[in-house]
Amino acid sequence: MKPGHQVLLLQGGAAFFPALVDAIDNSVHEVRLETYIFHFEASGERVAEALVRAARRSVAVYLVMDGVGTPEVPEAWAQRFAEAGVHWHRFSPLGSLGYLLPVRWRRLHRKLCVVDARVAFCGGINILDDFVDPHYGRQASPRFDFAVQVCGPLVADAHRAASQFWRRMQATRQLEHLQLGGAHEFLMESIQPLCVPAQLAHDTNAPQSAGAMAALVLRDNVRNRTRIERAYRKAIGEARQEVLIANAYFLPGGKLRRALIHAARRGVRVRLLLQGRYEYFMQYHAARPVFGALLAAGVEIHEYSLGFLHAKVAVVDGRWATVGSSNLDPLSLLLAREANVVVEDVPFAQTLRAQLTQAIESQGVRLDASLYALRPWRQRCLDRLAYGLMRLGLFLTGRRY
Repeated sequence: MKPGHQVLLLQGGAAFFPALVDAIDNSVHEVRLETYIFHFEASGERVAEALVRAARRSVAVYLVMDGVGTPEVPEAWAQRFAEAGVHWHRFSPLGSLGYLLPVRWRRLHRKLCVVDARVAFCGGINILDDFVDPHYGRQASPRFDFAVQVCGPLVADAHRAASQFWRRMQATRQLEHLQLGGAHEFLMESIQPLCVPAQLAHDTNAPQSAGAMAALVLRDNVRNRTRIERAYRKAIGEARQEVLIANAYFLPGGKLRRALIHAARRGVRVRLLLQGRYEYFMQYHAARPVFGALLAAGVEIHEYSLGFLHAKVAVVDGRWATVGSSNLDPLSLLLAREANVVVEDVPFAQTLRAQLTQAIESQGVRLDASLYALRPWRQRCLDRLAYGLMRLGLFLTGRRY
């Protein structure tokens, strides 16, 4: 955690996309963008246009999309990217065996953008319009989500992470190309030799006495397997007054559940704002078996009712906050590449807390512990089935949770 950061909270695509496009349009040397979903309509087209404009003025542009979240790139946009010189790649498409291979469950889920190694964006917002759901189409209410725009020392860490990830993908793709002897897909995805622009200023020697304390916290399957979960557990363990978490896909492991329960039992007010709408079977049912113990300990669970909740944020004691891509579930905490920004700054934390408190009070439906205990047997069976399937999936990956 280092001082000297300027951190701006961005709620929803209405705030995020104009800031992102503006940063890309003002880029001089390089743009690196990673996302799980890149949807080439509405807001996504505006971002794609900005990337093309940057590449045409000789900015080095590198775009990585997840191969599941972004199943394909429209041919017209593939052509435009190629003509402009945008370097792009879809990370680990499923292939013919799909989800049968547990190794394919390791997804690129982080949403990270670094422009000229000066400014970084990190959060939960995909390149997807607020009112569009990939499975359910156009929505009446915008998705509830957050990102941050950051200037300061952690930008160098974000740039390093994005650069290293691209180089590793480059090496892997070139090796596969040589082994398989096929060039068609390799050329179609415009994977070109890495062109690092002239020295980018990280401003690491700039004065750092002012601004927020902040850090970039990554999760991967090599050196950073548990960093995000440990950051949560440490903040919850040190909480004295309040823990406030909004998370779209919530199924914490035993250590994190115990941290929440212990906090509630020592008098900390613990409030969870979770997805209230049924999105898919595992998302809805697998989390239910853990709710009972949390409710019994005094943890408040509020389900977001206005639309789809996609946020992955938290505030502790009105001074510590995190905004990022990591859900509190096995896919995020054990398998996916994730990125969160952790901030220790009272004004920033209070701004995020105000947004979450308003959502809880105006769009949240609180679960009643006694009514939850009386839920129908059919729902209990579905909950246990989903939970069991989740445990089986983790067993197949060789991970304990």
